Amino acid sequence: MNRMSVAVAAACVAGAIASAGAVHAEDVITLGAAVSITGKYSTNGMNTKDGYDLAVQKINDNGGVTVGDKTYRLEIKYYDDESTPARGAELAERLIQQDGIKFVLGPYSSGLTKAIAPVTEKYQVPMVEANGAARELFTKGYRYIFAVLSTSDQYLTSAIELAAEKAGDLGKQPNEIKVAMAFENDPFSQDVRAGVMDDVKEHGMQIVIDDELPKELNDMAATLTKVKALKPDILVVSGHSKGAATAVRQIGEMRVDVPIVAMTHCDSAQVAEKFGAAAEYTLCAQQWDATLTYSDDLFGSAADFAALFEEVYDYAPPYQAAESAAAVMVFADAFERAGTLDVEAVRDALAQIDMQTFFGGVKFDEDGRNVAKPMVLTQVLDGKYVVVAPTKWAAEQPVIPRPAASN
Repeated sequence: MNRMSVAVAAACVAGAIASAGAVHAEDVITLGAAVSITGKYSTNGMNTKDGYDLAVQKINDNGGVTVGDKTYRLEIKYYDDESTPARGAELAERLIQQDGIKFVLGPYSSGLTKAIAPVTEKYQVPMVEANGAARELFTKGYRYIFAVLSTSDQYLTSAIELAAEKAGDLGKQPNEIKVAMAFENDPFSQDVRAGVMDDVKEHGMQIVIDDELPKELNDMAATLTKVKALKPDILVVSGHSKGAATAVRQIGEMRVDVPIVAMTHCDSAQVAEKFGAAAEYTLCAQQWDATLTYSDDLFGSAADFAALFEEVYDYAPPYQAAESAAAVMVFADAFERAGTLDVEAVRDALAQIDMQTFFGGVKFDEDGRNVAKPMVLTQVLDGKYVVVAPTKWAAEQPVIPRPAASN
Protein backbone atom coordinates (compact mmCIF):
# COMPACT_ATOMS: atom_id res chain seq x y z
CA MET A 1 0.00 0.00 0.00
CA ASN A 2 1.41 3.39 -0.92
CA ARG A 3 0.98 6.73 0.80
CA MET A 4 -1.58 7.94 -1.73
CA SER A 5 -3.90 4.99 -1.14
CA VAL A 6 -3.73 5.52 2.61
CA ALA A 7 -4.48 9.22 2.19
CA VAL A 8 -7.41 8.50 -0.14
CA ALA A 9 -8.80 5.94 2.27
CA ALA A 10 -8.55 8.40 5.15
CA ALA A 11 -10.24 11.09 3.10
CA CYS A 12 -13.08 8.74 2.25
CA VAL A 13 -13.51 7.93 5.92
CA ALA A 14 -13.59 11.61 6.86
CA GLY A 15 -16.11 12.42 4.15
CA ALA A 16 -18.41 9.46 4.62
CA ILE A 17 -19.16 9.64 8.33
CA ALA A 18 -22.40 11.41 9.22
CA SER A 19 -23.54 12.54 12.65
CA ALA A 20 -25.08 9.26 13.71
CA GLY A 21 -22.59 8.61 16.51
CA ALA A 22 -19.39 6.80 17.35
CA VAL A 23 -20.80 3.58 15.94
CA HIS A 24 -22.55 4.64 12.74
CA ALA A 25 -22.98 1.08 11.52
CA GLU A 26 -23.03 -2.06 13.60
CA ASP A 27 -19.58 -3.10 12.39
CA VAL A 28 -17.68 0.21 12.72
CA ILE A 29 -16.26 2.15 15.67
CA THR A 30 -15.40 5.72 14.70
CA LEU A 31 -12.70 7.57 16.60
CA GLY A 32 -12.51 11.36 16.31
CA ALA A 33 -9.34 13.39 15.88
CA ALA A 34 -8.47 17.04 15.31
CA VAL A 35 -4.86 17.17 14.11
CA SER A 36 -2.56 19.82 12.63
CA ILE A 37 -2.66 19.32 8.87
CA THR A 38 -1.80 23.00 8.32
CA GLY A 39 0.00 25.62 10.40
CA LYS A 40 3.32 25.53 12.23
CA TYR A 41 2.79 22.01 13.57
CA SER A 42 1.84 20.54 10.19
CA THR A 43 4.89 18.26 9.98
CA ASN A 44 4.24 16.64 13.34
CA GLY A 45 0.50 16.73 12.69
CA MET A 46 0.99 14.59 9.60
CA ASN A 47 3.29 12.24 11.57
CA THR A 48 0.46 11.89 14.09
CA LYS A 49 -2.15 11.18 11.41
CA ASP A 50 0.09 8.68 9.63
CA GLY A 51 0.62 6.78 12.88
CA TYR A 52 -3.10 6.70 13.59
CA ASP A 53 -3.95 5.56 10.07
CA LEU A 54 -1.34 2.80 9.99
CA ALA A 55 -2.56 1.32 13.28
CA VAL A 56 -6.18 1.43 12.11
CA GLN A 57 -5.20 -0.27 8.85
CA LYS A 58 -3.17 -2.93 10.65
CA ILE A 59 -5.89 -3.67 13.20
CA ASN A 60 -8.54 -3.91 10.48
CA ASP A 61 -6.33 -6.13 8.34
CA ASN A 62 -5.96 -8.43 11.36
CA GLY A 63 -9.70 -8.87 11.78
CA GLY A 64 -10.67 -5.68 13.59
CA VAL A 65 -11.72 -5.37 17.22
CA THR A 66 -13.86 -7.96 19.01
CA VAL A 67 -16.27 -6.39 21.48
CA GLY A 68 -18.44 -8.96 23.23
CA ASP A 69 -19.85 -11.15 20.48
CA LYS A 70 -19.36 -8.62 17.66
CA THR A 71 -16.39 -7.68 15.52
CA TYR A 72 -15.84 -4.05 14.53
CA ARG A 73 -13.64 -2.20 12.11
CA LEU A 74 -12.02 1.06 13.21
CA GLU A 75 -12.31 4.33 11.33
CA ILE A 76 -11.23 7.89 12.14
CA LYS A 77 -13.11 11.14 11.60
CA TYR A 78 -10.52 13.89 11.03
CA TYR A 79 -10.55 17.67 11.15
CA ASP A 80 -7.65 20.10 10.68
CA ASP A 81 -7.07 22.18 13.82
CA GLU A 82 -4.73 24.49 11.86
CA SER A 83 -2.17 24.31 14.72
CA THR A 84 -4.40 26.65 16.73
CA PRO A 85 -5.64 25.77 20.24
CA ALA A 86 -8.92 27.67 19.90
CA ARG A 87 -9.67 25.87 16.65
CA GLY A 88 -8.79 22.54 18.24
CA ALA A 89 -11.26 23.10 21.09
CA GLU A 90 -13.94 24.15 18.60
CA LEU A 91 -13.41 21.00 16.55
CA ALA A 92 -13.43 18.73 19.60
CA GLU A 93 -16.82 20.21 20.47
CA ARG A 94 -17.97 19.60 16.90
CA LEU A 95 -16.79 15.99 16.90
CA ILE A 96 -18.64 15.25 20.11
CA GLN A 97 -21.77 17.38 19.76
CA GLN A 98 -22.43 17.31 16.02
CA ASP A 99 -20.74 14.11 14.86
CA GLY A 100 -21.62 12.06 17.93
CA ILE A 101 -18.07 10.83 18.53
CA LYS A 102 -17.66 8.99 21.82
CA PHE A 103 -13.94 8.18 21.68
CA VAL A 104 -11.26 10.77 20.84
CA LEU A 105 -7.64 10.49 19.73
CA GLY A 106 -5.51 13.42 20.84
CA PRO A 107 -4.13 16.24 18.68
CA TYR A 108 -0.47 17.08 18.16
CA SER A 109 1.28 19.15 20.86
CA SER A 110 0.68 19.91 24.50
CA GLY A 111 -0.89 23.26 23.66
CA LEU A 112 -3.58 21.70 21.49
CA THR A 113 -4.13 18.88 23.98
CA LYS A 114 -4.49 21.44 26.76
CA ALA A 115 -7.22 23.16 24.71
CA ILE A 116 -9.11 19.96 23.91
CA ALA A 117 -8.90 18.20 27.30
CA PRO A 118 -11.51 20.42 29.02
CA VAL A 119 -13.93 19.66 26.19
CA THR A 120 -13.55 15.87 26.38
CA GLU A 121 -13.74 16.13 30.17
CA LYS A 122 -16.91 18.22 30.01
CA TYR A 123 -18.68 15.63 27.89
CA GLN A 124 -17.05 12.66 29.66
CA VAL A 125 -15.50 11.35 26.44
CA PRO A 126 -12.31 9.28 26.80
CA MET A 127 -9.29 10.70 24.98
CA VAL A 128 -6.17 8.61 24.40
CA GLU A 129 -3.48 11.05 23.42
CA ALA A 130 0.03 10.50 22.14
CA ASN A 131 1.49 13.97 21.68
CA GLY A 132 0.59 16.08 24.71
CA ALA A 133 3.35 15.65 27.28
CA ALA A 134 3.06 18.76 29.48
CA ARG A 135 2.87 17.97 33.19
CA GLU A 136 0.00 20.40 33.72
CA LEU A 137 -2.30 18.11 31.72
CA PHE A 138 -2.09 15.62 34.56
CA THR A 139 -2.50 17.94 37.55
CA LYS A 140 -6.11 19.01 37.03
CA GLY A 141 -7.88 15.86 38.16
CA TYR A 142 -9.07 14.91 34.66
CA ARG A 143 -10.63 11.42 34.50
CA TYR A 144 -10.90 11.01 30.73
CA ILE A 145 -7.38 11.73 29.45
CA PHE A 146 -4.83 8.95 28.97
CA ALA A 147 -1.36 9.64 27.55
CA VAL A 148 0.87 6.91 26.11
CA LEU A 149 4.01 9.09 26.08
CA SER A 150 6.42 10.20 28.80
CA THR A 151 5.82 13.67 30.23
CA SER A 152 7.76 16.59 28.79
CA ASP A 153 9.78 17.43 31.91
CA GLN A 154 11.74 14.22 31.22
CA TYR A 155 12.75 15.06 27.63
CA LEU A 156 16.14 16.76 28.07
CA THR A 157 17.03 15.88 31.64
CA SER A 158 19.12 12.99 30.31
CA ALA A 159 21.16 15.52 28.32
CA ILE A 160 22.00 17.43 31.50
CA GLU A 161 22.83 14.15 33.24
CA LEU A 162 25.10 13.26 30.33
CA ALA A 163 26.83 16.66 30.52
CA ALA A 164 27.50 16.08 34.21
CA GLU A 165 28.77 12.57 33.54
CA LYS A 166 31.09 13.77 30.76
CA ALA A 167 32.24 16.98 32.48
CA GLY A 168 35.71 15.52 32.87
CA ASP A 169 35.97 15.14 29.09
CA LEU A 170 35.40 18.90 28.90
CA GLY A 171 38.09 19.57 31.50
CA LYS A 172 35.57 20.60 34.16
CA GLN A 173 33.65 19.53 37.22
CA PRO A 174 29.84 19.20 36.85
CA ASN A 175 29.26 22.41 38.82
CA GLU A 176 31.50 24.29 36.37
CA ILE A 177 29.36 23.39 33.34
CA LYS A 178 27.82 26.45 31.66
CA VAL A 179 24.35 25.96 30.19
CA ALA A 180 22.59 27.88 27.40
CA MET A 181 18.84 27.39 26.88
CA ALA A 182 16.40 28.42 24.14
CA PHE A 183 12.77 27.36 24.41
CA GLU A 184 9.50 28.05 22.65
CA ASN A 185 6.89 29.74 24.85
CA ASP A 186 4.35 26.90 24.72
CA PRO A 187 3.26 24.39 27.40
CA PHE A 188 5.43 21.56 26.08
CA SER A 189 8.69 23.47 25.74
CA GLN A 190 8.26 25.35 28.99
CA ASP A 191 7.77 22.02 30.73
CA VAL A 192 10.95 20.72 29.09
CA ARG A 193 12.65 23.85 30.41
CA ALA A 194 11.37 23.17 33.94
CA GLY A 195 12.84 19.67 33.87
CA VAL A 196 16.19 21.02 32.63
CA MET A 197 16.18 23.70 35.32
CA ASP A 198 15.64 21.06 38.02
CA ASP A 199 18.58 18.99 36.81
CA VAL A 200 20.83 22.04 36.33
CA LYS A 201 20.11 23.09 39.91
CA GLU A 202 20.77 19.58 41.21
CA HIS A 203 24.26 19.59 39.66
CA GLY A 204 25.03 23.21 40.56
CA MET A 205 25.59 24.16 36.92
CA GLN A 206 25.60 27.75 35.69
CA ILE A 207 22.89 29.06 33.36
CA VAL A 208 24.45 31.71 31.13
CA ILE A 209 21.64 32.05 28.54
CA ASP A 210 17.90 31.54 29.07
CA ASP A 211 16.15 32.72 25.90
CA GLU A 212 12.66 32.41 24.42
CA LEU A 213 12.51 31.38 20.79
CA PRO A 214 10.63 33.75 18.46
CA LYS A 215 6.96 32.92 17.98
CA GLU A 216 7.34 31.67 14.42
CA LEU A 217 10.42 29.58 15.32
CA ASN A 218 12.25 30.80 12.24
CA ASP A 219 15.30 32.63 13.59
CA MET A 220 17.48 32.07 16.65
CA ALA A 221 20.47 34.12 15.49
CA ALA A 222 20.24 36.40 18.54
CA THR A 223 20.64 33.44 20.89
CA LEU A 224 23.44 31.90 18.84
CA THR A 225 25.34 35.19 18.82
CA LYS A 226 25.28 35.06 22.62
CA VAL A 227 26.44 31.44 22.51
CA LYS A 228 29.47 32.43 20.44
CA ALA A 229 30.32 35.19 22.91
CA LEU A 230 29.66 33.36 26.22
CA LYS A 231 30.94 29.91 25.18
CA PRO A 232 28.60 27.61 27.12
CA ASP A 233 29.40 23.91 27.39
CA ILE A 234 25.90 22.77 26.45
CA LEU A 235 23.08 24.31 24.41
CA VAL A 236 19.57 22.88 24.88
CA VAL A 237 16.75 23.80 22.51
CA SER A 238 13.04 22.95 22.35
CA GLY A 239 10.76 24.34 19.65
CA HIS A 240 9.08 21.33 18.04
CA SER A 241 10.16 20.29 14.53
CA LYS A 242 10.38 23.81 13.12
CA GLY A 243 12.54 24.96 16.02
CA ALA A 244 14.84 21.94 15.64
CA ALA A 245 15.31 22.60 11.93
CA THR A 246 16.04 26.27 12.57
CA ALA A 247 18.55 25.46 15.31
CA VAL A 248 20.54 22.92 13.31
CA ARG A 249 20.55 25.05 10.18
CA GLN A 250 21.69 28.23 11.92
CA ILE A 251 24.24 26.51 14.16
CA GLY A 252 25.84 25.29 10.94
CA GLU A 253 25.50 28.57 9.04
CA MET A 254 26.89 30.64 11.91
CA ARG A 255 29.63 28.11 12.71
CA VAL A 256 28.62 27.97 16.34
CA ASP A 257 31.16 26.02 18.36
CA VAL A 258 29.55 24.41 21.43
CA PRO A 259 30.69 21.06 22.90
CA ILE A 260 27.19 19.62 23.50
CA VAL A 261 24.01 20.43 21.58
CA ALA A 262 20.76 18.77 22.65
CA MET A 263 17.23 19.35 21.42
CA THR A 264 13.77 17.91 20.96
CA HIS A 265 12.12 16.85 17.67
CA CYS A 266 15.27 16.04 15.69
CA ASP A 267 13.78 13.03 13.95
CA SER A 268 10.45 14.58 12.96
CA ALA A 269 12.37 17.60 11.63
CA GLN A 270 14.62 15.13 9.76
CA VAL A 271 17.69 17.11 10.73
CA ALA A 272 20.09 14.30 9.83
CA GLU A 273 18.44 13.75 6.47
CA LYS A 274 18.07 17.43 5.55
CA PHE A 275 21.15 19.09 7.03
CA GLY A 276 23.86 16.46 6.70
CA ALA A 277 27.12 17.37 8.41
CA ALA A 278 25.52 20.28 10.27
CA ALA A 279 23.40 17.80 12.24
CA GLU A 280 26.24 15.46 13.19
CA TYR A 281 26.71 14.87 16.94
CA THR A 282 23.43 16.57 17.85
CA LEU A 283 21.79 14.90 20.85
CA CYS A 284 18.08 14.28 20.39
CA ALA A 285 15.43 13.58 23.00
CA GLN A 286 13.14 10.80 21.81
CA GLN A 287 10.18 8.89 23.15
CA TRP A 288 11.07 5.87 21.03
CA ASP A 289 13.59 4.47 18.59
CA ALA A 290 13.38 1.62 16.09
CA THR A 291 16.42 -0.09 17.63
CA LEU A 292 14.74 -0.63 21.02
CA THR A 293 13.74 -4.17 21.97
CA TYR A 294 10.03 -3.51 22.48
CA SER A 295 7.53 -5.75 20.64
CA ASP A 296 3.88 -6.82 20.46
CA ASP A 297 1.63 -9.24 18.60
CA LEU A 298 0.23 -6.66 16.16
CA PHE A 299 3.27 -4.93 14.67
CA GLY A 300 6.01 -7.20 15.95
CA SER A 301 9.19 -5.42 17.02
CA ALA A 302 9.98 -1.72 17.00
CA ALA A 303 12.10 -2.42 13.92
CA ASP A 304 9.18 -4.22 12.25
CA PHE A 305 6.93 -1.23 12.83
CA ALA A 306 9.57 1.09 11.40
CA ALA A 307 10.00 -1.05 8.29
CA LEU A 308 6.25 -1.22 7.65
CA PHE A 309 5.77 2.49 8.24
CA GLU A 310 8.54 3.40 5.80
CA GLU A 311 7.15 0.99 3.22
CA VAL A 312 3.72 2.64 3.41
CA TYR A 313 4.69 6.30 3.81
CA ASP A 314 8.14 6.43 2.24
CA TYR A 315 9.84 8.02 5.25
CA ALA A 316 11.27 6.66 8.49
CA PRO A 317 8.84 6.98 11.40
CA PRO A 318 9.64 9.66 13.97
CA TYR A 319 8.55 8.84 17.48
CA GLN A 320 5.43 11.00 17.02
CA ALA A 321 4.15 8.47 14.50
CA ALA A 322 5.07 5.50 16.71
CA GLU A 323 3.34 6.85 19.81
CA SER A 324 0.28 7.76 17.74
CA ALA A 325 -0.01 4.19 16.47
CA ALA A 326 0.31 2.99 20.07
CA ALA A 327 -2.62 5.21 21.10
CA VAL A 328 -4.92 3.43 18.64
CA MET A 329 -3.71 0.07 19.97
CA VAL A 330 -4.57 1.19 23.50
CA PHE A 331 -8.13 2.06 22.48
CA ALA A 332 -8.51 -1.30 20.70
CA ASP A 333 -7.30 -3.14 23.79
CA ALA A 334 -9.72 -1.22 26.02
CA PHE A 335 -12.68 -1.92 23.72
CA GLU A 336 -11.96 -5.65 23.81
CA ARG A 337 -11.39 -5.85 27.56
CA ALA A 338 -14.49 -3.75 28.31
CA GLY A 339 -16.56 -6.12 26.19
CA THR A 340 -18.92 -3.24 25.45
CA LEU A 341 -18.88 0.20 23.85
CA ASP A 342 -20.40 1.79 26.93
CA VAL A 343 -18.31 4.93 27.43
CA GLU A 344 -17.76 4.53 31.16
CA ALA A 345 -16.84 0.87 30.79
CA VAL A 346 -14.26 1.76 28.13
CA ARG A 347 -12.94 4.59 30.31
CA ASP A 348 -12.48 2.15 33.21
CA ALA A 349 -10.79 -0.38 30.92
CA LEU A 350 -8.35 2.33 29.82
CA ALA A 351 -7.55 3.14 33.44
CA GLN A 352 -6.65 -0.51 34.07
CA ILE A 353 -4.46 -1.07 31.01
CA ASP A 354 -1.12 -2.78 31.51
CA MET A 355 0.22 -3.80 28.10
CA GLN A 356 3.37 -4.08 26.04
CA THR A 357 3.60 -2.56 22.58
CA PHE A 358 6.31 -2.01 19.98
CA PHE A 359 6.42 1.54 21.43
CA GLY A 360 7.05 0.31 24.96
CA GLY A 361 5.00 -0.47 28.02
CA VAL A 362 1.70 1.27 28.68
CA LYS A 363 0.30 1.56 32.18
CA PHE A 364 -1.52 4.63 33.47
CA ASP A 365 -1.38 6.18 36.92
CA GLU A 366 -4.48 7.73 38.45
CA ASP A 367 -3.87 10.97 36.52
CA GLY A 368 -3.59 9.28 33.12
CA ARG A 369 0.21 9.37 32.77
CA ASN A 370 2.08 6.42 31.29
CA VAL A 371 4.41 5.17 34.02
CA ALA A 372 5.78 2.15 32.13
CA LYS A 373 8.13 3.69 29.53
CA PRO A 374 11.37 5.75 29.76
CA MET A 375 12.69 8.47 27.44
CA VAL A 376 15.84 7.84 25.41
CA LEU A 377 18.55 10.13 24.06
CA THR A 378 19.94 9.60 20.58
CA GLN A 379 22.90 11.20 18.84
CA VAL A 380 23.27 11.81 15.12
CA LEU A 381 26.27 9.67 14.14
CA ASP A 382 27.13 9.17 10.46
CA GLY A 383 23.70 10.45 9.54
CA LYS A 384 21.80 8.04 11.79
CA TYR A 385 20.01 8.50 15.12
CA VAL A 386 21.83 6.21 17.55
CA VAL A 387 20.64 5.58 21.12
CA VAL A 388 23.37 6.75 23.52
CA ALA A 389 21.46 7.15 26.82
CA PRO A 390 20.33 5.90 29.23
CA THR A 391 23.12 3.34 29.40
CA LYS A 392 20.67 0.40 29.70
CA TRP A 393 19.36 1.08 26.20
CA ALA A 394 22.51 2.57 24.61
CA ALA A 395 23.70 1.16 21.29
CA GLU A 396 26.90 3.25 21.32
CA GLN A 397 28.80 5.65 23.55
CA PRO A 398 28.10 9.34 22.92
CA VAL A 399 30.69 11.51 21.17
CA ILE A 400 31.43 14.37 23.60
CA PRO A 401 32.65 17.00 22.94
CA ARG A 402 31.46 17.53 19.39
CA PRO A 403 34.60 17.31 17.22
CA ALA A 404 34.22 20.92 16.05
CA ALA A 405 34.57 22.01 19.66
CA SER A 406 37.94 20.30 20.02
CA ASN A 407 39.54 22.06 17.05
